[in-house]
Amino acid sequence: MNVVGLGDIDAGMIGLVGGKAAGLGAMVAAGERVPPGFCLTTEAHRSGVVPEAELAAAYERLGGGRVAVRSSATAEDLPDASFAGQQDTVLGVEGIDALVAAVRRCWESLDSDRATAYREANEIDRADAHMAVVVQRMVEASTAGVLFTADPLSGSRSTMVADAVRGLGTAVVDGSTEPDHYTMGPDGANGPEDGCLTPAQIAELRAVGERLQRRAGVPQDVEWAYDADGVLWLLQSRAITTLFPLPDDRGLPGPRVYLEVGHMQGLLRAATPMGLSMLDQVWDQWMGSFISSRSSGGGASALMLGVGGRLYVDLTDFVRSARVRPRLPAAMEVYGPRVKAALEHVLADPRFAPRPGLPFSLGPTVRLALRWGPSAVAGVVHALARPAAARERAFRGLRRIREEAAAPPPAGAPAAERLRFVEQGNVNDALFTGLTEMLWPMIAGVMLTGLPAALLKGVATREETDTVLGGMPHNVTTEMDLALWRMAVRAAEHRDVFLAATPAELAERHRAGTLPDIGMAGFLAVYGHRAAGEVDIGVPRWADDPTPLFGTIVNYLRVTDPDQAPDRRFARAAERAEAMIDELARRVRRRRPVRGLLAVFLMRRSRELTGLRELAKFAWLVPFHEMRRQLLLIGRELADRGLLGSAEDVMFLRIEDVRSAVAEGADHRALVAERRAFHRRELRRPEVPGLLLSDGTDVEALLPAPPPVAGAMAGRPAAPGRATGRARVVRDPVGAHLEPGEILVAPTTDPGWTPLFMTAAGLVTETGSPIAHGPTVAREYGIPAVICLRDATRRISDGDLITIDGTTGTVLPVRSGTASAPVGDPPRATPAGAPTTGPAASTDRP
Repeated sequence: MNVVGLGDIDAGMIGLVGGKAAGLGAMVAAGERVPPGFCLTTEAHRSGVVPEAELAAAYERLGGGRVAVRSSATAEDLPDASFAGQQDTVLGVEGIDALVAAVRRCWESLDSDRATAYREANEIDRADAHMAVVVQRMVEASTAGVLFTADPLSGSRSTMVADAVRGLGTAVVDGSTEPDHYTMGPDGANGPEDGCLTPAQIAELRAVGERLQRRAGVPQDVEWAYDADGVLWLLQSRAITTLFPLPDDRGLPGPRVYLEVGHMQGLLRAATPMGLSMLDQVWDQWMGSFISSRSSGGGASALMLGVGGRLYVDLTDFVRSARVRPRLPAAMEVYGPRVKAALEHVLADPRFAPRPGLPFSLGPTVRLALRWGPSAVAGVVHALARPAAARERAFRGLRRIREEAAAPPPAGAPAAERLRFVEQGNVNDALFTGLTEMLWPMIAGVMLTGLPAALLKGVATREETDTVLGGMPHNVTTEMDLALWRMAVRAAEHRDVFLAATPAELAERHRAGTLPDIGMAGFLAVYGHRAAGEVDIGVPRWADDPTPLFGTIVNYLRVTDPDQAPDRRFARAAERAEAMIDELARRVRRRRPVRGLLAVFLMRRSRELTGLRELAKFAWLVPFHEMRRQLLLIGRELADRGLLGSAEDVMFLRIEDVRSAVAEGADHRALVAERRAFHRRELRRPEVPGLLLSDGTDVEALLPAPPPVAGAMAGRPAAPGRATGRARVVRDPVGAHLEPGEILVAPTTDPGWTPLFMTAAGLVTETGSPIAHGPTVAREYGIPAVICLRDATRRISDGDLITIDGTTGTVLPVRSGTASAPVGDPPRATPAGAPTTGPAASTDRP
């Protein structure tokens, strides 16, 4: 079949007619006013020859005259890939010869550079793409434009927007003129009084948008035109592909406001469904009996939810509480200035007006205080009085957890037994006892992070008190990075072997036992349960695939200056910290003896306890790794039973889905395919709302642009010092390459990223908190860090020479020849064979 009328197209014909024609056919079937026309199908395109006789006959049946010829590819107008503007449309075509030429032009546009790049970016196989062509009667438009049934900038599903121009709508699509802009929200429509749309037309467009969205089930991008008689014609309707997903409707009173918190644990990329499911389970099992949301009456898990694969917390009851809301802006400081400003915007919204009472039920809170209050006080006091004994107790708890994790269900155990371990193994006595043994020393260390600075206000600068936190001992993440460096030192004896292979090839040789022994097996025995994004149980651990570790080792082999060896850098940071404590001790004796002596005592205790802050998460992930292994064994059994396609598919189920498959034989292959496709789409999303409303509004998008800083990009200070170097933009640490002295620019970081810090001159991230993993480790290594620099990975390009100031939180592009001379530590060495033009890096550290 080479030609089919638009009125004869149904939803099952997308492979024959492409996405655009399928959308037009659906509108025709629903009774919408669509210009008459037909579709030259993909069968003609597959043959490569334009069927001119059939095309001429269809054109004649249409009545001849001027027509619009539009591409309609099979990979076009899909939920996750619109191909907007990527393939050709030809307007005002008249005559069969011109029509044949227009069809050929549409066919050729399937392989244009822009369409090819778009497919590659969206991971669409060219073999799956074929071109149909839509031919329609031209609408001689008096006014035309585009209607979005959701605001594409803010994401709000409560607001429609329309852009309109006189004449053809191509001026809106190609941006060649500034259109009249209209918004249609809950409070009515807004737009220019002398614009090209009348109030009646605005109302008609809104009604059309509501119909189209209701039938499609998702917000729509609609092209439309009014002819000279004022008749509305619909030219196209497709899904808006860029909107962040809506939070699930949980039947709670709205509107609601949600805070993204996953990035605080390095989880900025979309988590797997199993990853979110297990985080729900852990949170509810640990805190569910103590925390209850006021509006939902549910436990701890009622406060947490996954949206678009990201982790959010429901702040609504806190925002509406008259007693709590005044304290919220200060609490948002750790999330960065934009999130804080977004929250202040929400607090000013009358829909979130305050009401009396607390945001949570008092009874569970009292039980929590009674249960943990006395032991918390005793534990913190004991840690301050006897820090060495507190550390020993904390590490004893870690040993207890490791021993328990070494006793999973036996080989050959049925899936039901393995599932019981997964659902209960993270709250057994060993884990509970082990974590409580390390909890109070860890909390004491966290408290000591900021308390000395408060006591020394007016005597010491923040940069000076932050210096005291450098080179912090007893931190398992730091110890992990230094152990990785020691492997690199051993690998240097076999430098040619390691530099001649890719990280993946090195990992394969390690598994085969043909690689020189540098201690990887021992490293994995201690740290193999870790990875980038490790709180997502669906992410492979280093023990599963050590490729990222070999990539880091190869990177370390490029360090040629002994003074830049990570162990020496760490030692220098520790020396600076001790020297600063001595300096502050001398200073406070003269100016503030009592308070100053207390601050110095707390700073020395901080160096004995603050490094423990990473221990609880490190310990919790030990059984988490075993739970992942058990889930994969369950997945293997379900795949053998034909209920999944592969063992790894289990990570695209939730725990209740696994339960139904194990107990009832539920076949989840279709569900996995759907969730995999969604997950792939979300992995490509460049930005995630920090503060999200229940109608999909990204609150930050409503804020005015921040005032420009003279020549600099403003983020937030996170680790003191200054550094100048070439930027290295890294979006995924797996396989990342960082030359010594380069400045790491990343969306976010967690412990899986920190090995990269050891050759970096500095760190810039788009998100984060001064108390999160990345800045903490950066301070320990003595490298400056700037966080919360919006769009950093797009505003800064690979190779840009930049100066970052971790004290002021700014990033300044450096013009050639204007880089300041290094002060303090010497500049990073240029790797052998690398170009020497321009400084590799310079640092200015306290």
